[in-house]
Amino acid sequence: MTTFENLLGGPRERVRGLPPRVVDLLVVAVVGVLTASDAAVNDPGYRQADRFTWLLLAVSLLALAARRAWPVAAAAVTGAACAGWALYGHIGELLNLPFIVALYTVAVGGSRWRTLVTGLAASLGSGAVAFAVGQDVANPQGLPVLEMLWPLVPLLLGTVVRTRRLLLHEYAARAARAEEEREREAERRVHAERVRIARELHDIVAHTVAAMTVQAGVALDALDVKPEVSRRAMRQVRESGKEAVRELRSTVTVLRGSGSGSYGEGGDGSEGEPRGAAPGLGELPALVGRFTGSGIAVTLTREGPEEGLSPVTGLTAYRIVQEALTNVVRHSGARHAEVSTARSGDALTVEVVDDGDGPPAGPALPGGFGLVGIRERAAAAGGSVAHGPAPGGGFRVSARLPVRATDHGLVGEGRRA
Repeated sequence: MTTFENLLGGPRERVRGLPPRVVDLLVVAVVGVLTASDAAVNDPGYRQADRFTWLLLAVSLLALAARRAWPVAAAAVTGAACAGWALYGHIGELLNLPFIVALYTVAVGGSRWRTLVTGLAASLGSGAVAFAVGQDVANPQGLPVLEMLWPLVPLLLGTVVRTRRLLLHEYAARAARAEEEREREAERRVHAERVRIARELHDIVAHTVAAMTVQAGVALDALDVKPEVSRRAMRQVRESGKEAVRELRSTVTVLRGSGSGSYGEGGDGSEGEPRGAAPGLGELPALVGRFTGSGIAVTLTREGPEEGLSPVTGLTAYRIVQEALTNVVRHSGARHAEVSTARSGDALTVEVVDDGDGPPAGPALPGGFGLVGIRERAAAAGGSVAHGPAPGGGFRVSARLPVRATDHGLVGEGRRA
């Protein structure tokens, strides 16, 4: 920051706490003292200060006091006073100071077009005054060409200051926008992460609890008449519980960012138990088998080659079937469900069709996130889902997934130890 800028009251760093009107009056006082001192002490060979001299000074200072509201008018008045001093015979280095301040104000607070027009008028006027005064041998003035250049200096300085302020304002605005974008992105990531965690927990817990409830019911019904069936059902309950614990551990380990390949201290004698691979199409027969004895006959049909499927595609297909069958058991009242997978080209189609009543009409049940999770999983893998009443009755869930899907929002179950 230069001393001249401080004098003109442009930058506000030094006068931040002062009202604009007070700053204007301070500028008028400083300019008045400097200009009056130059006007009072003139060279002996030139006209000395008189009433007309002080009148021009008073008019110039009054115009400067209004320079913020009417910068062009202030420049015109101070320019006329400066020309009056020159034509009247006063020669001084600081007599043009009010005009300089007014020109600076025009440039620092206005547009480029206004600055250009003001500069052209000031330059021509100064040249004309210099030419007129130069004809008087007793009162010589500088060369008209040089006199035409000095009004451009405060205009150029004001333009530089204005441009700097605009750049600083733009930088500050960009920084504010960038900060807002970072905050929104952070909020979006947190929300997405919460949705992903909720989806994983729902897929694991909801399915396991439904399967365990079914098997527990079978065991209770067969406890007295068919003890072997009851024992087999209870073993299935135990295996389902173990599988749920394993999947929960795997999900929690991934979410904690562990890369050691172990679960750590579980407190149940399983310290160091490695994580298994993510489930895929190969695990569908076991998944269907868990619903044995539920009162729903589930058939599985698999068509087309399953080699070359990405882990994300296999996991997504598995979870969609898992959630769809869980919904069939819990809500549909169906007697039969059919699960089918078919690969055609670069797409894998997964369908679950039942002969039940489908979801209840009207708003979704509170806490019902099954179909929402299915849609989110398919979208995260780059696929799509359609669901609704099936032809001939029942309910149908159909997903179309890319064969080589990439992870766009799934929790990384596919990591291995």
